[in-house]
Amino acid sequence: MLRALAVDDERPALEELLYLLRADPRVRSAEGATDATETLRRINRALDAGPDGDDAIDVVFLDIHMAGLTGLDVARLLAGFARPPLIVFVTAHEGFAVQAFDLKAVDYVLKPVRRERLAEAVRRVCDQVEASPAFTAGAATAAPPHAAAADQIPVELGGVTRFIPIADIAYVEAQGDYARLHTPAGSHLVRIPLSTLEERWAARGFVRIHRRHLVALGRIDELRLDAGVTTVRVGDAELAVSRRHARELRELLMRRARG
Repeated sequence: MLRALAVDDERPALEELLYLLRADPRVRSAEGATDATETLRRINRALDAGPDGDDAIDVVFLDIHMAGLTGLDVARLLAGFARPPLIVFVTAHEGFAVQAFDLKAVDYVLKPVRRERLAEAVRRVCDQVEASPAFTAGAATAAPPHAAAADQIPVELGGVTRFIPIADIAYVEAQGDYARLHTPAGSHLVRIPLSTLEERWAARGFVRIHRRHLVALGRIDELRLDAGVTTVRVGDAELAVSRRHARELRELLMRRARG
């Protein structure tokens, strides 16, 4: 039986989705979240509890249009997890289907959600769960230790070392010999120069846009040119792009948009 998390920033839509999920006998539990931060925190907590814990999540039913990070952004972040849950997008907009399936979504359900259509999405999730040894009989397949280490960066917080998924990082800010990692859930200071991270993370899609900033290309929501000054919007942050990096950045974004 599935353990589901439904995500929608509109409370009535969330309550309706939860009602339909809880009425499906194949769904063991269905909880709700109203934004990206709550979603990621809930899934991280489930992963901390282990694959056999009561809080483990098999599937996320995810709205696309939300305040702050979109559902597509959340799906990209989850793709960097060692054991990501399956994704079903639930949205009022048809135009994001290609992007959704590029992100390996199991299904794409249009609002208003019909009981029969949601039941079909649940069936598809069940089929994929049963076909994957990582989800059967609690036998989750853990990533090798070296793979997990490569996908995370350790940060110190109150004398405790935590491991932050690199996929969670939207941009990095230089602070002397240190760098501040900005994620949807907060920021973390690490004693690594920005130039070192630029070199290490180039293959992960991080690009230098300024002497002070390194940005995850996929997290750029908007590129703006105003009175000769180029800026990018990354979530709630607006960051300056230096002239030496502006042309290269535009070309990278254009190539990314063309696929």
